[in-house]
Amino acid sequence: MPTPGDHHRMKTDRKALLTAYRERKVAAGIFAVMGPEAGQCWVGLAPDLSTVWNRTAFQLRLGGHPCRTLQAAWSARCGEDFTFREVERLDTEETGSDLHRTLRARLAVWAERLAAEKI
Repeated sequence: MPTPGDHHRMKTDRKALLTAYRERKVAAGIFAVMGPEAGQCWVGLAPDLSTVWNRTAFQLRLGGHPCRTLQAAWSARCGEDFTFREVERLDTEETGSDLHRTLRARLAVWAERLAAEKI
């Protein structure tokens, strides 16, 4: 059974975890999702590469990803044999609209380089 001191300790631990999460270094960049069939490749941009795959996979599993071709390919194979990889991690201090402009420019480069569809 928790003691009064436990509640205070849990509250302090929670605050410390939240602070650490907010202060963590976030890496923006470009990622790719490759399908099992030859030529199946989609590229996207992410302001935080550490969270993008979880979000993307969640949307795909629920059948609600906004990219219809990726969703159709995923659904046809039940998500088997798809791979995710970071293709470029930006080392920049840019934020806001400057960061988004840079990400869009890099996305165009990678879409052409990989002959991939943008997501």
